[in-house]
Amino acid sequence: MSKNIYLAAPFFDETQKARIDAVCMGLKANKTVGSIYKPEDHQMESEELYSFPWQVGVFKQDVRQVETSDVVVAILDYVEVDDEIISDPGTIFEVGTAFEAGVPVVLVQFGETSQFNLMLAQSGTAYFQGEDIPKLKDYDFQSLPQNFTDQPVF
Repeated sequence: MSKNIYLAAPFFDETQKARIDAVCMGLKANKTVGSIYKPEDHQMESEELYSFPWQVGVFKQDVRQVETSDVVVAILDYVEVDDEIISDPGTIFEVGTAFEAGVPVVLVQFGETSQFNLMLAQSGTAYFQGEDIPKLKDYDFQSLPQNFTDQPVF
């Protein structure tokens, strides 16, 4: 049985969208992956963008999707500050929501960083960084083998 994926990631610029496309390509090629839910494709077009009804609707919809997905795949890259990767707050919220709901989280990081946040390191089931990201196409989302970061945590 294929697993339904919630793809948590910032999608505010072309670089971020290219990262999403690269991860989606691997996920779509993976025989253990069923559907892929990308929040950017579900923005409640029936409501005025950024209005309060839009905010409430998108928030509830995305939280429901996180909680009912089989696995959350989270792209951690957002901005770089002093050679460190800073993650998007919305993506981190989705990771925490998934963890609390008992939904496994697979962490993906394109950039390199010298340290990794303890809360993220412990909330993920598997971690793919840099050259290992293409291996998502072969990762077994059925059995979810553990694969942790070897970066120092803080």
